[in-house]
Amino acid sequence: MKKLTYVLLVSIGLFSLTSSQLLKTNLRITVRNELGNLESGATVAVYKTKEDYEKSTNPVALDKTNAKGIVTYEAMEAIVYYVTAEKGDRNNFGAGEKTEALAPNKMNKMTVIISE
Repeated sequence: MKKLTYVLLVSIGLFSLTSSQLLKTNLRITVRNELGNLESGATVAVYKTKEDYEKSTNPVALDKTNAKGIVTYEAMEAIVYYVTAEKGDRNNFGAGEKTEALAPNKMNKMTVIISE
């Protein structure tokens, strides 16, 4: 009985360590227009520094939104990021450009509004 209890405790301990390591720090960005509609095909860039953001250089992540207006970036650092979203003549310049510090080992979510 002691052996079974020991094995059970060790298994629970190992599971708790590995489960927290399995989920990486992710960032999911939803892009909407000024009417609140989802924007598919919008280009979203994520920058580590304000300087890179202002110069539009060295994005750490760059992708287009899917049909539901969503783009997901995986294995991000738990820091503040600067975000641009553009589609045609609409963008988010001047509004909603910065994330909160990402929570580690979680799916962090942000909505960006683009307008003319």
